[in-house]
Amino acid sequence: MGLGKVAINRIALAINQDLKALELPNEVNTDFFLILYKTREVKGTGTTVSGIKQDQLLALPAALPPLEEQSRIAAKVDELMALCDKLEAQQQARHKLQNALRQSTLQAVASSQSPHELQTTWTRLADNFERLFHAPEDVAELRGLVLDMAMRGYLVEQDPMEESATVLCAHIEDKKRQISKDRKLKLQKSLPQIGEDEIPFNVPSGWAWIRLGQIAELINGDRGKNYPNKDEYVSVGVPWINTGHIEPDGTLTKHHMNFISREKFESLNSGKIEPGDLVYCLRGATFGKTAFVTPYEEGAIASSLMIIRPIISSLSRFLYYYLISPLGRSQIFRFDNGTAQPNLSANSVGLFSYPLPPLQEQIRIADKIEQLMRVCDALELQLRQATEVAGRFSVAAVSSLTGIAIEQEEEPMKAPQTELIAPLRLGTAPDIKTQAPLATILARHNGEMSAKDLWQRFGGEIDAFYAQLKTEVAHGWILEPAPAEMREKAADTAIA
Repeated sequence: MGLGKVAINRIALAINQDLKALELPNEVNTDFFLILYKTREVKGTGTTVSGIKQDQLLALPAALPPLEEQSRIAAKVDELMALCDKLEAQQQARHKLQNALRQSTLQAVASSQSPHELQTTWTRLADNFERLFHAPEDVAELRGLVLDMAMRGYLVEQDPMEESATVLCAHIEDKKRQISKDRKLKLQKSLPQIGEDEIPFNVPSGWAWIRLGQIAELINGDRGKNYPNKDEYVSVGVPWINTGHIEPDGTLTKHHMNFISREKFESLNSGKIEPGDLVYCLRGATFGKTAFVTPYEEGAIASSLMIIRPIISSLSRFLYYYLISPLGRSQIFRFDNGTAQPNLSANSVGLFSYPLPPLQEQIRIADKIEQLMRVCDALELQLRQATEVAGRFSVAAVSSLTGIAIEQEEEPMKAPQTELIAPLRLGTAPDIKTQAPLATILARHNGEMSAKDLWQRFGGEIDAFYAQLKTEVAHGWILEPAPAEMREKAADTAIA
């Protein structure tokens, strides 16, 4: 754990068997030796605990300049390190201010009460992109905001001449009866009406709050005796879809799919996809993850998934964006069982509160979302490229100052495979006008993130962060934090 660490001892002390003491001759400046040692790569051996032998340590090569030059080098390093500390402090202060400004601007956009007001606040946001966003991961907040505004009806103008959501619901019920006559769909029991306490915000005239189960068929996979085992997988066959096959772009993988034989597929009684379906994860760390079944027209789902099949196929795009939006994600936590292995049921998903726009408006909203997501993609790429350029510039600057050529790695540095997390999860989503900045950030990031990430995005002092966290936990907007744990890391500009 501590292999290679070094420090200068300036008081009398004793050491244990894991440490080695080195007494330097008068010809070696102690501060210079510390700098020299830190430039050496110390590689240990061993299985349980890595270590290095004393002979190997003493054999490390070292170039020793004259004593006076050692002192000058140590003094220059101290001078430059002080400058680095100052620059780092300035950068942290800048990022803190930037985070606060970004949160304030995004909150102003989120508080818009009409497409016109959204236009004004979005223009202000777009004009200050470079000042508000400094890292590619910051763009996730912007994506969440776009989806939040879409669900509130603020992205496009309403057309009073279009058929209302009430008329659309009637068409959907007619379609259900027709499908039932064709014996393809068993008519479901009536779902309970939406209660006032289940409506998180007002929607435009012509929209309606309904249950998700009113517009889609929810289909579980076959969990009986015919469920495929891994040893029944084949190299060529019918796709057997699980959560790991869902790609970030909302489609299914083309390269790492599992397959089952035609015979096994035919033996399954349910869970078979059709073109236009969505698959939705019901359990595990990625519950709520969703995708279209694209590019597959045939396949079956594992028990961790369910199929969401819109009664009218043209409902699917808006439905997908609802499921990945802060609103859709917040519905998950209304019905999650709260155990160590979180899970949902198809019945619970059918009870989700769903804002239904007129059909033609849904199409315009989906088009607008995709337009704005392309803006987010471009901004994220711009920030990523700027980060890479800044990294290369700093390397070139060091090379210029020192005269030492530094080889830049072609491949990115491998990150640790585990991380320490203190997971924080969204509780009851607060009203948009409520002063709940932490819950707002969580809602824009799929309802969960580590305490460290949430604090960094909050942008305030740690004491202020914990005070705000305590307040929001007390109101139920954030669930009581669980103890910290270790987990494996995943492999996983204008509005018209």
